[in-house]
Amino acid sequence: MKFIHTFFNRIGTSVLSVALLGGIAGGSSLFAAAATSADNVGQATADHEHAGHDHDSPAKLVETVRDNTRQFVDVNAATAAGYEPFLGCVSGPDHGAMGVHYVNGDLVGDGEIDASKPEALIYETKDGRARLVAVEFIVDSAAWLKNHKTPPVLEGQTFQFVDSPNRFGLNPFFELHVWAWRNNPNGAFVDWNNRVSCEGQ
Repeated sequence: MKFIHTFFNRIGTSVLSVALLGGIAGGSSLFAAAATSADNVGQATADHEHAGHDHDSPAKLVETVRDNTRQFVDVNAATAAGYEPFLGCVSGPDHGAMGVHYVNGDLVGDGEIDASKPEALIYETKDGRARLVAVEFIVDSAAWLKNHKTPPVLEGQTFQFVDSPNRFGLNPFFELHVWAWRNNPNGAFVDWNNRVSCEGQ
């Protein structure tokens, strides 16, 4: 994870918390969550079908994310593509969870956003398998505002601004979650999902 440390040192963050994700210190059990390709594909397909039932007409960004992350339903494909697990499973302060974030340091460090290339993939571990549930788009606010006058927007969805100081010890940043692979009853773009749990870690 040398490249991740290098990036956050460069932007002057006081604590290395890649992807601005927060959470619990990870352990070796994080890697044990990786499933076989067949198991992951089967479960992700079931999740996808479930989400489809809950959203008759999913938002365009949700569809775009699904189309561009389908290959990452297998967590091993994610690591092969440069996504690395950081920290542990992230639970909400009083409800729901996010999951385990796999972060691509190169994408985090480029100061841009691309709907087809999320900076982080989010997995829920259950029954010994890592299931893709969501993605997170992340950009350092100072890096973004050097070249843009307004906050990031993807397919009509405005990023949330997280100021400093924050729980992660990071400089201000913009972020947007997209629950493309697990329906979120509170909305496809909110941070926490009550249908995701960290209890399977």
